[in-house]
Amino acid sequence: MSKPEPLPPTPTATPPSPFGDWLDYLKASDLTQLEAAYRFSEQAHSGQFRKSGEPYIAHPLAVARILAQWHLDAQALTAALLHDVVEDTLFTTENIESRFGKPVAELVDGVSKLDRIEFESVERAQAENFRKMLLAMARDVRVMLIKLADRLHNMRTLAAVDAQRRQRIAHETLDIYAPIANRLGLNSIYQEMEDLAFQNLYPERHRVLTKAMRTARGNRREIVNKVIANIKERLAEYGVVAEIQGREKHIYSVYQKMREKHLSFAQVHDIFGFRIIVKDMPACYVAMGVLHSLYKPIPGKFKDYIAIPKANGYQSLHTSLFGPVGSPIEFQIRTNDMHKIAEAGVASHWLYKSANSSLSELQKKTHQWLQSLLEMQTESGDSIEFLEHLKVDLFPDEVYVFTPKGKILSLPREATAVDFAYAVHTDIGNRCVAVKINQSLMPLRTILRNGDRIEIVTASHAKPNPLWLNFVVTAKARAHIRHFVKTLHFSESVQLGSRLLQQAMHQSSLNVNAISEYQWQKLIRDTGAKNRDNILSDIGLGKRLAIVVAHQLLASNPKLPATPRSSIPVIIRGSEGIAVQFARCCGPIPGDQIIGIISKGQGMAVHTQECMAINKNQRDPERLIDLEWDANPSKLFDVGIRLVVANQRGVLATVAAEISSAESNIQNVTVDPDDGGTYTVMRFTVQVKHRMHLARIVRNLRKIPEVVRISRVKGS
Repeated sequence: MSKPEPLPPTPTATPPSPFGDWLDYLKASDLTQLEAAYRFSEQAHSGQFRKSGEPYIAHPLAVARILAQWHLDAQALTAALLHDVVEDTLFTTENIESRFGKPVAELVDGVSKLDRIEFESVERAQAENFRKMLLAMARDVRVMLIKLADRLHNMRTLAAVDAQRRQRIAHETLDIYAPIANRLGLNSIYQEMEDLAFQNLYPERHRVLTKAMRTARGNRREIVNKVIANIKERLAEYGVVAEIQGREKHIYSVYQKMREKHLSFAQVHDIFGFRIIVKDMPACYVAMGVLHSLYKPIPGKFKDYIAIPKANGYQSLHTSLFGPVGSPIEFQIRTNDMHKIAEAGVASHWLYKSANSSLSELQKKTHQWLQSLLEMQTESGDSIEFLEHLKVDLFPDEVYVFTPKGKILSLPREATAVDFAYAVHTDIGNRCVAVKINQSLMPLRTILRNGDRIEIVTASHAKPNPLWLNFVVTAKARAHIRHFVKTLHFSESVQLGSRLLQQAMHQSSLNVNAISEYQWQKLIRDTGAKNRDNILSDIGLGKRLAIVVAHQLLASNPKLPATPRSSIPVIIRGSEGIAVQFARCCGPIPGDQIIGIISKGQGMAVHTQECMAINKNQRDPERLIDLEWDANPSKLFDVGIRLVVANQRGVLATVAAEISSAESNIQNVTVDPDDGGTYTVMRFTVQVKHRMHLARIVRNLRKIPEVVRISRVKGS
């Protein structure tokens, strides 16, 4: 049900336009719509003031002005003027749509927060806001451009809010909004956001560093002028027409370098750099050759972002040279079109509409990233998890690798072969079993390096391995693996829950299949569960007790018999998966007397009956489950054995040979350091089928004369 729409006051006279000449690129009809949007917003926010004391309408007007610098269209500017109306006034999205059209309403809705929905925590509310906004951006990137302009103006006026809120907003800007601006190629906004966040988080550090930068600027003016003069003269000799700009690192960038490399300000030599803008791509490489003939290049400090652009479309040649006084100077060489993209990023689509290949390539890359957000959302489900994946994706320090066909892929630093597989295609990631790096077979966890040629080997039966989560770094890989694990975990917990419920029902002389559909539906309604599988999964994960669910099902039909009988144990085959875990504290194997402990949210752990963990759970007998081993377990089990042996040459090989002759694999072996004593200790992890198999291994080892003592090790 929509909110009642208040009636705006009828204007008595046409007031002057609030827009200066910064909208001169729009048509007259667009200006008319913007005038209407401004008046609507002004009336809606009537009586509202910002913390600084100025009328609230000054904020949406400032946001629209920032967007006008990128020549955004009238729809985006209209949405900017109205972006806080739904959130802060009685007007609804439906009101916006009826007056200004559906596209504008969708943009406003994408930017609006979810403040009117209750969330269990501030963190989840914040994560859900980000998710909603980013998914709206995936459909229309203008949503994020409006939000970034909104955040930039809020950062510029942050001094008016209290200290605690100032810190929170600054952290949020540094963690999320500045990296998104960087990812979209909005260089000027990205740098200003970082500097403003730094100023609000560390005001004293910002003040000291600003003063030092100002002093250094004056001290180095003569050197800067000399370098510009030398470059102009040398470029002219080679017929290269160029615009040369001196540039200064932004303050937060200098601070980051000082902190990461443990430098004092005096040790940061590349505070000042130069940008050379030429007419075309060949001139970039000629200019670079001229620079290298003028000043000596620093080895390893050349990067060609023209041949291999950054993920946000950025293109330039970067090179660092020893300047006239021996200090490093960084140069960026680019064409005019590259410069436009470097400054405006994805917004250059609106600012410069010349249909050239570089712009279309940028739009293509941005579209691919936005689509990956939609894919992440599908796989993640949970908003906090989605935000975690996004943060991983927003801080890439790229490494460039090649597919077998020579296509270049950009991945974050520390990316592995599995990350590469998922970057190529989700199905390749899900089914990868091996990798060839530069023609050599390597482990899937191998960290990729610049220039590596990667070939993924797949198998139709293969599935993602949960252990991959320990080393993958890209959001896409993490999201798909986690989705698979969740699906697998749910399926296995449903199976376990069904077996536990069957056991509980057996105590009441009932078969679970005897429960009618009516009884199940009543239980689902009463408990608020989604369906039967969710109830069974909750039982398997320990969130519901099987005996309680059994009683609830019986209570819905009192005519059913409920004569107690002795419990039947749950059969353990060894291949139940992640819903059933074998406790490390006692390391049960087939043949050991076992019992299960249900832990809330974690499923069932299998222990030996003499394990200390059983005693701790005696007060909660409902969580103890009778278990028995299957007659033919379907897996091998790891067992630790400890040997005290005579410290003689060749004894390790003799012991290993006996273990192998007993048809067992050695998973791990450690030997205590040789301290010159008569005896030493060896520890093996071996794979066995059951206790009889272990006993055979022990008998074989006892025959070795050098073996003094053998014991089974229980516990991780």
